[in-house]
Amino acid sequence: MKAFVIRDLIGPAGGAVEDVPEPVGAHEWADGQRLLIDVHATGLSFPDLLQSRGEYQHGKPTPYVSGGEVAGVVLEAPPGSRWRPGDRVASLTLWGGLAQRALGMPQYTVRLPDAMSWIEGAALQLNYSTAWFAARRVSLTAGESVLIHGAAGGVGTAALQVTRALGATPIAVVSDDAKAAVARRLGAMHVIRPEPGWVEEVRGLTQGRGVDVVIDPVGGDRFTDSLRSLDVGGRLAVVGFAGGEIPTVKVNRLLLRDLSVVGVALAPYVERHPQIAVEMAEAIEDLAQRGAITPHIGAVLPLAQAAQALESIAGRTAHGKVVVDLAGVGA
Repeated sequence: MKAFVIRDLIGPAGGAVEDVPEPVGAHEWADGQRLLIDVHATGLSFPDLLQSRGEYQHGKPTPYVSGGEVAGVVLEAPPGSRWRPGDRVASLTLWGGLAQRALGMPQYTVRLPDAMSWIEGAALQLNYSTAWFAARRVSLTAGESVLIHGAAGGVGTAALQVTRALGATPIAVVSDDAKAAVARRLGAMHVIRPEPGWVEEVRGLTQGRGVDVVIDPVGGDRFTDSLRSLDVGGRLAVVGFAGGEIPTVKVNRLLLRDLSVVGVALAPYVERHPQIAVEMAEAIEDLAQRGAITPHIGAVLPLAQAAQALESIAGRTAHGKVVVDLAGVGA
């Protein structure tokens, strides 16, 4: 089968499309449960880029097949699972997804609505699971206000839709007019720029109090201002560091205004509390079936341009999700 293989940990340039054997056994994280998927489309995210550089905590030794999540048709399913051959699914793979066939993880797999395309399905699992879990970790409730950094990116667009569907008021932080248009279309009630004075703008939108929640997949130098933008008792969900810099917290800021900073790391939480994976899958399936969430696709490229697809994430040039279309590969 055809796959995009990383042979040198120098970034996307270290990979190429090659012929490789079909996957055997089960995914390393699937506890021996073999879920084999005929891949129609593969979603790419910032962790895929970090893996290609050897900078991600869940990396793979070279050579490995890149690609963190897929949409496709189940070919083989674990006995006793809720999956059957022929099911249309989206599944997290962490690696191995940029191939004609891939091993999914049953605990991180959701059923696709009939109306959802393969391209959209490839953008469903990782970002919407992250957004839903972030909302759960900060105990988001209807009527609260949520500031979302990187709101035109993959996680950001998902967070806009999920928080709006949960009855919250999302406020998007974006860097230009095109991203602002995306954020408004996907449910942002307000849109601001990360320019000097943005904290005061947030307070102006919240009657001087500040927001209840911040969801931050960016990190970097705006982190302290994010804490300043919170109301008393506010919560900040740390999702990632797409901005490149890992910020630090002076805990006196938390003490003085009863603030909380919460990490959003799904894997260790599911390992300790496996039932959350079931709850999360059911929630995402329900939101998708009702049309409350619709993945925003920023770019679609063929497998032959997988390196370019990954590079577009590095340059942060795509709005929404970058997807590789495997239709026609090997035909």
